[in-house]
Amino acid sequence: MSGLLEGRTAVITGAASGNGRGIARRFAEEGADVVIADIQEEDRLGGQPTHELLEAETDVRAAFVECDVTDRESVEDAVGAAEEFGGIDVMVNNAGIIGPQKPLTEVGYEEYRQLMDINLDGVYFGTQAAAAAMIDGDDGGSIVNMSSAAGFEGYSNLTPYSTAKGGVRLFSYAAAGDLGQHDIRVNSIHPGQIDTAMTSEDMASGEPEQNDQATPGIPLGRPGLPKEVGDVAVFLASDLASYVTGESILIDGGLTNTG
Repeated sequence: MSGLLEGRTAVITGAASGNGRGIARRFAEEGADVVIADIQEEDRLGGQPTHELLEAETDVRAAFVECDVTDRESVEDAVGAAEEFGGIDVMVNNAGIIGPQKPLTEVGYEEYRQLMDINLDGVYFGTQAAAAAMIDGDDGGSIVNMSSAAGFEGYSNLTPYSTAKGGVRLFSYAAAGDLGQHDIRVNSIHPGQIDTAMTSEDMASGEPEQNDQATPGIPLGRPGLPKEVGDVAVFLASDLASYVTGESILIDGGLTNTG
């Protein structure tokens, strides 16, 4: 690869599996040392844990740290773990769940609260912790927040998920305004139908973002791959995006804006 992230250290939440694992692999291929911050070490689909895979495939350093993104101190500890590799340069707030898939009136408070705690509060805590460390380091940095195509469109039977992902998009805009003076860029990425375990195991049939039935409606005619999400994250983390902040990028094969 071209070494776009050579000499940088990234912390990626929820990187044991799925899009987070795809992002971690692309970052390592581009030369970044990576801290994998997740509640579990094992990939949901099996195989080597992500940090071991990165060190086997590349010359970078990688580490796993157990992290619950709903716990502010746990997130701060994950960011602090980057000091082992010289301090954080890139934060990817990727951890998330699909949550309840049913009509709004049937969603219980505890279900709603769990989803918001992980998908929105976790992004808030991660951005806050990373920004504080980047300001202390005085070298700027890049924060990439994982939203969704549902952050642009409201999906029926996924009201809490759409609410949280829309919140991530607007939060990222606001954070970009706050942190630009410190040379910290904040952007969000918005995957649509991506081929992950979350797609195949966690989604109920009939949901337009992930259901196989949505594939014919995607202009590019196929689901995306975690590597393709990783490609966009690499761009936003690298100097190629040095003048890009407060931006949201859809990764959905054209579905949202053409449907």
